[in-house]
Amino acid sequence: MKVDTNTMVSISEANRNFSKITRLVDKYGSAVILKNNSPRYLVLDFNQAGNMAAATDSDVFVMSEKLISQNAAAYEELAK
Repeated sequence: MKVDTNTMVSISEANRNFSKITRLVDKYGSAVILKNNSPRYLVLDFNQAGNMAAATDSDVFVMSEKLISQNAAAYEELAK
């Protein structure tokens, strides 16, 4: 998932001004709330929630095989 930096808000800002979060979701479709400078919460438009699908086991397997082949040298170094 790509995250627009314009949609990132600290948790303290979200507590003070939740309407800002709702405006971001209305404008961009989602907002990310940061806790300790790390993405922690994702706020979505309710209508978009149904469009999100979990990856199937076969999708995960294909992606992991791709990552392993792309980073084979790093994995071999880590295995030492």
